[in-house]
Amino acid sequence: MSGTALDPKTAPAFPIAARAAMKDSQLQRNVHHATQVIQTKRARVVAEMADWQELREAGEHIRRHTMEHLDFYLQEFEVNCARAGGIVHWATDAEEARQIVVGLVKASGSDEVIKIKSMTTEEIALNQALESEDIHPFETDLAELIIQLGRDQPSHIVVPALHKNRKQIKEIFQREMHLADLGDRPEDLADAARSFLREKFLHVRTGVSGANFLIAETGGVCVVESEGNGRMCLTLPETLITIAGIDKILPRFEDLEVMLQLLPRSATGERMNPYNSVWTGVHAGDGPQTFHVVLLDNGRTGILADWESRQTLHCIRCAACQNACPVYRQTGGHAYGSVYAGPIGAILTPQLQEMHYAQSLPYASSLCGACYEVCPVKINIPEVLIHLRQKVVEQNAAQVSSSFDIEALGMKAMAVTFRNERRFRAAQRMGRAAAKLLPRKDGWITWLPGMLGGWTQMRDLEEMPQETFRDWWQKREKDDR
Repeated sequence: MSGTALDPKTAPAFPIAARAAMKDSQLQRNVHHATQVIQTKRARVVAEMADWQELREAGEHIRRHTMEHLDFYLQEFEVNCARAGGIVHWATDAEEARQIVVGLVKASGSDEVIKIKSMTTEEIALNQALESEDIHPFETDLAELIIQLGRDQPSHIVVPALHKNRKQIKEIFQREMHLADLGDRPEDLADAARSFLREKFLHVRTGVSGANFLIAETGGVCVVESEGNGRMCLTLPETLITIAGIDKILPRFEDLEVMLQLLPRSATGERMNPYNSVWTGVHAGDGPQTFHVVLLDNGRTGILADWESRQTLHCIRCAACQNACPVYRQTGGHAYGSVYAGPIGAILTPQLQEMHYAQSLPYASSLCGACYEVCPVKINIPEVLIHLRQKVVEQNAAQVSSSFDIEALGMKAMAVTFRNERRFRAAQRMGRAAAKLLPRKDGWITWLPGMLGGWTQMRDLEEMPQETFRDWWQKREKDDR
């Protein structure tokens, strides 16, 4: 039932994928409308908070402190979760996490699972792993259900089906649920999903969840959602399996006071999430009687070890940066080749791949800073992007030195030119002469040859002035004598 998982190892470079996405006018309209609605709602509820900046500071402090003492809080979580009756598993990478979860589902005796929306399970391609073992996963979040039935991929962290409009959703439900007379009102689509899922809620014995937060002090898990499907998945199955990145830890239960104000306002423009579920271990006669937590590394300790990019792990997956990003709003999420799209994906995905793949993503930004302005925990994404660009250059240095690279050769030539005033002035004169041969419009060059054409594919280039500032200054000094 699931589509092919997004894989940064095989995805095309961002510029290639973005160029294709920008030809889809319907996708652009869908993305722009949805992000604009969320941004407007967010601005309204944030403006109500006189202490919003203080809350952001508190959130940043909590996340920074947690990452500085992550080993301690992870061990504290394991001890307290086990004390409450949970079973903690540690997964080094995606493959190990998949093996653990598949083994636990088989041990539960179930060949079906109901799932709460989780980007972590998307990250490890869990649905595909389950299906390969004849275990059928059912997404219960409405947007994730749309993605699953449409054999599509999520394009947004909070609203995975943001790139689909109502007509497209209706067509998916008609085809997959065999509902020829389905209406296209939101109520009609929600009723269809509710009827489709109700039988699964009542009969499937194993549930799979992600986690918004893990609480070290209690060994508890917190999931926030807006539809109530999560509450059903957390209470009705006999076995519950939670998969969470090791970065989801919070030290204390009271830290939720800050996070549960920041997250809903930033994510969906709501004052609070309609459903906030916190559970700890197992309780006789109440909820799942077997509870497992899989703590996933999958490259996170590598990010933790890099002081400059460690703040990437502060992310609480609100997607505010996606909604504010002018690049994401033009291309949508699939162009990033990863389940983590937008600005946070541009810094997270390459690092999860140890910079071996997705090297174009740190350049998928104008560095305008809009992402930093809206981040509820003040992750300086532009700062990390620049740091990662440097890493890309350094990592590719050996290849450049051993092979002919036109771009590298051009940069070296520019460095030689810029180091010498006479060479620099000569280059300016040559540039002005060459520009006269290029097509232009209203003082702007509209086409450049060869690899320089990458610039004029997306924007025009202003003509070089006939007189430089240095020339003007020297002429002024002569006139003053």
